[in-house]
Amino acid sequence: MTIINELDSTCGISDEELTHRFKESIRIDDEIRRIKGLPVARYDDEKQQAYLEYPDGRREYVG
Repeated sequence: MTIINELDSTCGISDEELTHRFKESIRIDDEIRRIKGLPVARYDDEKQQAYLEYPDGRREYVG
């Protein structure tokens, strides 16, 4: 079921399309950070803790 709100009718972009674009932008940003050698912020559901993942695969837990 798709619910159309005022913003969708004025911009012509559905909620699903916005969600897809957002997820794709995050994926691209993560890729760019890996290429530059920068860490990527992630969340470990099992440990319920945030961590930084470095391009070499190393994880550094925060807090």
